Amino acid sequence: MNPDYTIIRLLADGRFHSGEGLAARLGISRASVWKRLRQVEQQLGLDIHAVRGRGYRLAQPLELLDEALLRAGLERSVLERIDRIDLHDHLDSTNSYLMGLAPEQQHPVQVCLAELQTAGRGRRGRAWVSPYGCNIYLSIGWLYPMGPGHLSGLSLLAGIAVVRALESLGIEGAGLKWPNDILWEGRKLAGLLLEVSGEHAGPSRVVLGLGFNLRLSQEAARAIDQPWIDLASIPGSAGIGRNRLAAQLLNQLIAMLGRFEGEGLAPWVEEWTRLDLYYGQPVILQMGQRRVAGVHQGIDHSGALLLESQGALQTFHGGEISLRPGGAG
Repeated sequence: MNPDYTIIRLLADGRFHSGEGLAARLGISRASVWKRLRQVEQQLGLDIHAVRGRGYRLAQPLELLDEALLRAGLERSVLERIDRIDLHDHLDSTNSYLMGLAPEQQHPVQVCLAELQTAGRGRRGRAWVSPYGCNIYLSIGWLYPMGPGHLSGLSLLAGIAVVRALESLGIEGAGLKWPNDILWEGRKLAGLLLEVSGEHAGPSRVVLGLGFNLRLSQEAARAIDQPWIDLASIPGSAGIGRNRLAAQLLNQLIAMLGRFEGEGLAPWVEEWTRLDLYYGQPVILQMGQRRVAGVHQGIDHSGALLLESQGALQTFHGGEISLRPGGAG
C-alpha cells in the first residue's frame, strides 16, 4: 500500500494542522487521518508530532519538488534544451526510469527527479541511501550522435559541473575524487552514475544520475559505509532550498553535457586537476582483487587515471581509488 503523499504535502510546511482540518481536506474521518499518518511514519521514516488540542505536524518541514520553481530557476538556454521534466513521489531509481523509456518516448534531453528512491544505485551496484523529501535524486537523459566509445570522460565533466553549481551558490571547498565522487573535507557529498547504451557508430543514449545529500538524518545514514556529509552541515548553506539547488545543478550539468559533444573533456583537464583532491598523493587503485600502489598524477584527455607506479606513468580506465594508509611515498 502506497503512503498518502497528499497528506504529506499538507504537512510539509512544518506547522500544526488539526485532525479535523486534515479530515475535511482529504474527505475522510479523523480516525482515518491518524491511520494514514502512522502509515507515513512507518513507510517513509518521517517523524510526525501529535499534540492534543493542536493537531499534527512534521518534526522537520519539507521543501518538496515543484516544477514551477525548478523551471523558474533554470537559465533560458537550459530550458530550451529540455524536452520534459518528470517529477515523481517515488521511483525505484531515476536512472532506471529514464533507461526504461521506450524508444518512441525518448527525446534529446529529459530530466527526472524523485522525492524517494526505493532502489537508488551508486557505482558498482552499491545502494544509494535515498530517504523521502530531503535530498536530490535526479537523472538527465541525453542523446548523442556518436558511439559509446567517444563518451569517455563525460562523468568527469559532470563532476566539474556539480562543483561549479556549489560555487555559484557560495559553497566553497568541494572537490573531486576520480572518477565521479564529490567530496567536502574528505567526506562524500554527492555521487554520479553514468549509464550508456547505443550502437558502435552511434547514436548513444546516456543517462547521468546524481545523488546529492542535502539533509540526511543519522538514522537514514546508518546504511552508508563511508564518511559522508550533507549540504546542511556545510557553512554557508543556510537558505539553499531543494528546488534552488536542483535548478542550479541542472543549469551547470546541462550546459556541460551540451559542450561535451563538440569539445570533449580536453578543455577541462586543468580545471579537473584544480579540483582533484588526490592529485600528487600516494594512493591505492583497487580493481577487483588487484591493487596498484603509486602517486596520483591526475587524468589524461580521455579521463583515464594517471598513476606513477614502479618508476613508470601508467594509465587506468577503471577501478576505485583510496589513499594509501600512512601516506607513504
